[in-house]
Amino acid sequence: MTITHDDIRLDEHPVVGTMTMAAALNRALADAIQENPEVVVFGEDVGALGGVFRITDGLTERFGEDRCFDTPLAESGIVGAAVGMAMNGMRPVIEMQFDAFALPAFEQVVSHVAKLANRTRGSLRMPLVIRIPFGGGIGGVEHHCDSSEAHYAHTPGLTVVSPSTPQDAYSLLRAAIASPDPVIFLEPKKLYWSKGEVDTSITAEIGTARVAREGSDVTVLAYAAMVPVALEAAEIAASEGRSVQVIDVRSLSPFDDATVTAAVRSTGRAVVVAEAPGYASVASEIQARVFERCFEYLEAPVRRVTGFDTPYAPPKLEHWYLPDADRILDAIDSLHWDDDAEGAGR
Repeated sequence: MTITHDDIRLDEHPVVGTMTMAAALNRALADAIQENPEVVVFGEDVGALGGVFRITDGLTERFGEDRCFDTPLAESGIVGAAVGMAMNGMRPVIEMQFDAFALPAFEQVVSHVAKLANRTRGSLRMPLVIRIPFGGGIGGVEHHCDSSEAHYAHTPGLTVVSPSTPQDAYSLLRAAIASPDPVIFLEPKKLYWSKGEVDTSITAEIGTARVAREGSDVTVLAYAAMVPVALEAAEIAASEGRSVQVIDVRSLSPFDDATVTAAVRSTGRAVVVAEAPGYASVASEIQARVFERCFEYLEAPVRRVTGFDTPYAPPKLEHWYLPDADRILDAIDSLHWDDDAEGAGR
């Protein structure tokens, strides 16, 4: 396990600087378009407007309407067109604008995007990226904030990733575009304006988790917008004498069992944090995998801190719905600290 991003460094004209996650995604798209003539970007309002969250800002002006263009407001048509392009050697990167807006295209994703390579015994691959702004934290109304990652992670044939830092936003998107198979790229809306250093020479490997913080007492497993929340909880816990390790899962499918298992075995305690509802969720799968692989090492049951099993909360109630540092700390304190009874009284 490493604290830094894994990995391959490309020496050709790297760019290092501080930028927002939105800017990192924009840079990744621009670099991919410039380097590979097969890459095209399209979706609703991604052209002249530059996307609702301005992720594609300036791409049409820079590369032309044949490389970044708008489509009709028809998500199933967007995905269907991308399938045809991918079948014919292109690498489409499409945007679904909002998480729940992607659901009208779900049949295309499950029936064709995920299955075409298997259906053709590998003779037709799907080098296709579906970008989906997802999650809450922005005060969005119904259909504008949702956490639908379990739908995609449950579907064989799909790779599902979600960054929590500007560096991973750049590196994972570049890796997704280069992949020969379809990738669901979940972008946490809450983190679009978060800032961090980005080195464009670093590429993250899909299928690997990241050690976001070292610790020896308990391992917190999180992804997307919940990683900064987990780190906040870890900082508070440190002031109270607890050493909390934070793992950024970042690749939901394929899942990095090796890193997660080693991390949990090293501490003997684990808490899984996710913003989506807990029932039949990605958090449930992570919890089950940890139990199966770490049972003899566990000092306490694996806890989950998730959203509630309700439709997503309206803006005024959103702060009650989203997991926060206090809920994570309560879960940590419930892990039967035999060596220190003080934490049990939080």
